[in-house]
Amino acid sequence: MNDVLIRRATAADVAVIVAMIADDQLGATRESIDDLAPYLAAFEQIDADPNQVLVVAERNHEVIGTLQLTIIPGLSRRGSTRGLIEAVRVAASARGAGLGSTLVQWAVDESRTRGCTLVQLTSDKSRTEAHRFYTRLGFANTHEGFKLKLN
Repeated sequence: MNDVLIRRATAADVAVIVAMIADDQLGATRESIDDLAPYLAAFEQIDADPNQVLVVAERNHEVIGTLQLTIIPGLSRRGSTRGLIEAVRVAASARGAGLGSTLVQWAVDESRTRGCTLVQLTSDKSRTEAHRFYTRLGFANTHEGFKLKLN
């Protein structure tokens, strides 16, 4: 993956990021590239928050992957800070070449650089291939996650 550049996302990347998020069985039911206004508003909030890092992976000036890293200060674990990895996506044309591993390793390294003592993520229960992927990268399935939909 030496030919891949991981960089902070810009507003110009939002459409392709949303398209990648929408390009799977779950995203297809939740996302829409028809109206980018809510995504651009969310991007502005993410970009303004120093504890949020939205990145893209780029090869030959084409965005082929993305993830969001949130740095969470906390009191538990003796006041430790943790990194939360969200929305890891690789474009269909780039899957199977190790880009997902490269992105996650970037997030782990960035978390370490920012003083985190733990990196965590969640993955929908239906994404069994993703679970195997994260296990191969050294993540342990230690918790059950719960969500409460508000709207």
